[in-house]
Amino acid sequence: MATPTHWLEGARPRTLPAAVSPVLAGSGLAVYAHGFVWWKALLALVVALALQVGVNYANDYSDGVRGTDANRVGPLRLIGSGVAAPAQVKTAAGIAFLVACLAGLVLAATTTWWLVAIGALAVGAAWFYTGGPRPYGYAGLGEASVFVFFGLVAVVGTTYVQTQALVDGVGWLGVGIGALACAILVANNLRDIGTDEVAGKRTLAVTLGDQRTRWLFAALHLTAYGCLVPLAVSVAWWALLGFLALPLSVRAVHQVVRREATGSALIAVLRDTGLAELGYAAGVLAGLIVATLR
Repeated sequence: MATPTHWLEGARPRTLPAAVSPVLAGSGLAVYAHGFVWWKALLALVVALALQVGVNYANDYSDGVRGTDANRVGPLRLIGSGVAAPAQVKTAAGIAFLVACLAGLVLAATTTWWLVAIGALAVGAAWFYTGGPRPYGYAGLGEASVFVFFGLVAVVGTTYVQTQALVDGVGWLGVGIGALACAILVANNLRDIGTDEVAGKRTLAVTLGDQRTRWLFAALHLTAYGCLVPLAVSVAWWALLGFLALPLSVRAVHQVVRREATGSALIAVLRDTGLAELGYAAGVLAGLIVATLR
């Protein structure tokens, strides 16, 4: 029987920075635009965290019943390890998605109802990543989905529900956050190339192969920091505080590209990449707060 610790591990806490970061970043732009609304930022955070936990449990369920997780290295898989039944994990995913939907409905009711359609697309993308008869995560499209929903949609959405406007720099920030969120998934899929290939899961990493996936990981980090320059030019130079996260990215890229980390060594890379995204977003938030106060 799964313990609370098992459920926490199954939620994959190392991936949660991908949910927190776009909310921090988008709220920074809202602060700079003098439109910050704390309770809407909090609800956006609930939506993002619930979606991330939901997709993690949904992946555990779908990969578990397919047998993809039987020999995987990395964080605990609830079904693959045998500590939870498929029905339990599916229910946990459903509860997480329900929480996201309820918080999202409040945001839509207090902002604009077309946000319901965006939310429905996000939940659908979360489930069909590895669920359904033809999961798109098995066709190399997982990174594209992460970039869109945990990058552009999350940053733009967090800013919009507070300011009800498309503020300057939101696109650059969405791309930067999305690139680092993608890097987390790339590191995860790099670690799992062997087992995914055997299971017939054609992730982008499987398609590109080991070496090109490593260079993609480095390119995503480079793209994220490159986006800070036009963001600083179009909004405020203080946004360059996002570069404070650069040492974490350098360490992660060094492990992946120069030391060619494999297997369990990539778990530390996942941690560093998640912390880099969080530090990147927090730096931008702090910078835009300082720019607003000056």
